[in-house]
Amino acid sequence: MSSAPTVLVVDDDPEIVAMLSARLETRGYRVLTAADGIEALTEAKRSRPALIVLDVMMPHKTGWEVARALKQDPVTEGIKIVMLTAIGEQMNEMTSPLYGADAYFDKPFDFGELETAIAALIGV
Repeated sequence: MSSAPTVLVVDDDPEIVAMLSARLETRGYRVLTAADGIEALTEAKRSRPALIVLDVMMPHKTGWEVARALKQDPVTEGIKIVMLTAIGEQMNEMTSPLYGADAYFDKPFDFGELETAIAALIGV
């Protein structure tokens, strides 16, 4: 199963982490999780996932700060990032791409659309 693409799910809401993890695992992804921005950076550097599903509003570091740090680090700059936020569609649309997000979705999001974006970004 080591050939399965790894997705890191980062959100401070345990219910969202659980739902996304279960759904992605049933689709054949290897799923890792983190509950805040600092954990996300540590895990991303350690495991180098193919993609990160990243919440924006989190403790310690926002998703935007995490995305910027990942894209500026040669070790992690190639990791695809999908931002999730409840901050508002216009703010998400204007801000997430500035920090290096490859895609972004507003909460609540459609699982099917998110899965389609993940598959397209990592080429599965």
